[in-house]
Amino acid sequence: MTQTELAATASAARNRLALIALLAGGVAIGGSPIFVRLSEIGPMATAFWRVALALVPLLVFFRMTEKRQAAGPAGLRDMVALALPGVFLAADLVAWHAAIHVTTVANATLLANLAPVFVTAVGWLFLGASISRAFLIGLTVAITGIVVLKGGLSGLSEGNPVGDALAILAALFYAGYMLGVARLRGRFDTARVMLWSTASAAVCLLPVVLLTENQFFPVTLFGWAMLLGLALISHAGGQVAITYALAYLPTAFSSLTLLIQPVVAALLGVVVLGEGVSITQAIGGAIVLCGILYARRR
Repeated sequence: MTQTELAATASAARNRLALIALLAGGVAIGGSPIFVRLSEIGPMATAFWRVALALVPLLVFFRMTEKRQAAGPAGLRDMVALALPGVFLAADLVAWHAAIHVTTVANATLLANLAPVFVTAVGWLFLGASISRAFLIGLTVAITGIVVLKGGLSGLSEGNPVGDALAILAALFYAGYMLGVARLRGRFDTARVMLWSTASAAVCLLPVVLLTENQFFPVTLFGWAMLLGLALISHAGGQVAITYALAYLPTAFSSLTLLIQPVVAALLGVVVLGEGVSITQAIGGAIVLCGILYARRR
């Protein structure tokens, strides 16, 4: 094989690995509503422990890969850039958890999953990203699937305007998080980006917890187990996989693929919580997957 062919083969293999990592990350984060639902403490405290407990394995991962890492931040500007995604992530978690308690779960989930729309719009308007017609079709199909999965347009009218606005804000903040991480991955390795953003999110969430909630610690081993599952599986596992993938896949496509999360959450609701799945929900999940596959094939 020629040098060009070898490079093309290596690039294709790397992109396949990145897609696998992205899907694995989406599945891992898709389980987070289950952990949040079963948590013994309030939503803000749960969000704090999600990132605080994840710092331990992330620090170990950082130290293990330190010798293979690229150069660290060169100055204050780099440090601010590394911390900024964590600020967006903290704002996303606060808005998302607050929305669940103000509007309907269906509305909060649907509107919070509009992040791909914001990622696509910002990328096209401000970052010079090219958006194909096929991608827009795939995005539209996937968003339609989320609407069907959550009970259709009739169910949206039952929500609270304030809660709905908070869920849209959560989507906007998560879009900012993804765009920030994607830009950082051009210069910094996965371990460094995740460690900085997670530490930044924990620092931002701590005062929110202290000001809004009375119970800071779980009281049983089960409660700690839910927090550890949220921190290790959904954050340290899921976000690391997504951060890795963002170095090799377009941010808009990555955000679209993450629409698999509510489908995973619905399936886990059946397995773990014994919730039923209607025909409409099954059709909605299938539509989401079709939208993702169409965008990927095109």
